[in-house]
Amino acid sequence: MIQLELFLSFFQIGLLSLGGGYAAMPLIQEQVTHAHPWLTAAEFSDLVTIAEMTPGPIGINAASFVGVRLAGVTGSLAASLGFILPGCLVVSVLAGVYRRWKDGPVLHSTLGILRHAVVALIASAGLGLLQTAATAAEGGFDLPRLLLAGGAFLLLRTRKPSPILVMAGCGAVYLLYGLAAGL
Repeated sequence: MIQLELFLSFFQIGLLSLGGGYAAMPLIQEQVTHAHPWLTAAEFSDLVTIAEMTPGPIGINAASFVGVRLAGVTGSLAASLGFILPGCLVVSVLAGVYRRWKDGPVLHSTLGILRHAVVALIASAGLGLLQTAATAAEGGFDLPRLLLAGGAFLLLRTRKPSPILVMAGCGAVYLLYGLAAGL
């Protein structure tokens, strides 16, 4: 039953994705493209784009997208519940632990170590997305995509424009490029 598979896969992702949605993206990619070949690499790239553009957290958006694509509304509910349930359980337990030992050195050092792990997970997700952006659907290197991603990154880091405008602009530029190149 696909709904159970979706629930269990996204439960595992939700349980192991420290650091939020972007940190979960490598785990989601592994589950939906390798462990269960539900999506191709190009479809996963589309999933990231759609999940980023729609309102709400990227991880739950990705779970909903995969669930709807595979099993409609029930699939979306199963994947979404699987993704958020571990977080609800873990946060409930950690709130009690934090309340009890919030001033202790062990908790402070543990949180310090976890911060580094979260940065590594987010960096891994970012590099994976950059790799996807730099390659064409056929798996070859695509310089225009890489230049566009690099330009968008620099623009966002230096000028701080609206990310929505940058995304729309990138889409328009690549559309024009595709029309001019006859893609």
